[in-house]
Amino acid sequence: MPHSPRRSENLTWQVLQPRETRWRSLNQRPVIAWFTGLSGAGKSSIANAVDRSLTGAGRHGMVLDGDNLRHGLNRDLGFSPADRAENIRRSAETARLMAEAGLVVIVSLISPFREERAAARRIAGDIPFLEVFIDTSLELCEARDPKGLYDRARAGTIPDFTGISAPYEAPLAPDLTLATDGRSVADSAALLIAELMRLSAAG
Repeated sequence: MPHSPRRSENLTWQVLQPRETRWRSLNQRPVIAWFTGLSGAGKSSIANAVDRSLTGAGRHGMVLDGDNLRHGLNRDLGFSPADRAENIRRSAETARLMAEAGLVVIVSLISPFREERAAARRIAGDIPFLEVFIDTSLELCEARDPKGLYDRARAGTIPDFTGISAPYEAPLAPDLTLATDGRSVADSAALLIAELMRLSAAG
């Protein structure tokens, strides 16, 4: 059923310490890198490689992985259009809160629709937001098929599977495209690492 949470009329924004105070304590500035791409494109592998490199360079960050979020925060959501939209909204709100704390946040979700990714960017507000397209052909994703999902989708046991029985809208103007065909995870991650190091440098 569509999610329509009731809003209380008795809410007040609390005035907290300036977020820049937290950022200075970490000696960095926050960034949100939003990975989008087909299942099996390499999003999680690249996200982990980027996260480890940033940690090694002294940056503080966190990876929000779609599967992991569905084990906890989003465990009550299915894959209907309304639930997918709510999955994106919750993930984007969580990324924004982590960024307000000063972290470099890497979000790894299929997020198949342009409007939902645009909504995530709007939620980020004035936090730097990079839409990162993990550009991997459907043929290669199916050949990898690390979870056996494409075989099940082709057999009709997984309905509304992105790229097979549900659409994927590739970004029209992503901030960064990482083409993975014929490229290692390390090579794919390198460009993004450099950009995140630049954006998160304390100013």
